[in-house]
Amino acid sequence: MIVNNTGRTVRIYAETRPDGVDDIDFGLLHTFDPDPPAVQLTPMPLVTLYEDDIPVELVEFGHAQQLPAPRDGTKRIVPLEVALAQPRRDDLLVTYRPVTTADGTVIGFRELAQPV
Repeated sequence: MIVNNTGRTVRIYAETRPDGVDDIDFGLLHTFDPDPPAVQLTPMPLVTLYEDDIPVELVEFGHAQQLPAPRDGTKRIVPLEVALAQPRRDDLLVTYRPVTTADGTVIGFRELAQPV
């Protein structure tokens, strides 16, 4: 079973669906609706520096908030930064290979990936 903890709908499209098509249903294979909790990393601002008069915040990212413990037979779709912050979790999946409309808006993905 795959559970979507990204907080947004994840659509998976056929490999053959071309980019640049505005029909959201064309080539749609599966939709994963968001399942609570939405998991994210908590940023901890440290200090603001300035580069060419532009503020640049040094930020440390904390632990993933509300990430459920691994469960046999369950994979979780999470944001990439969450998966990368949890290197020993082989149950975490991320979206991979985006599908875009004519104006470049990402509407889904061709695959899920497991970061290693």
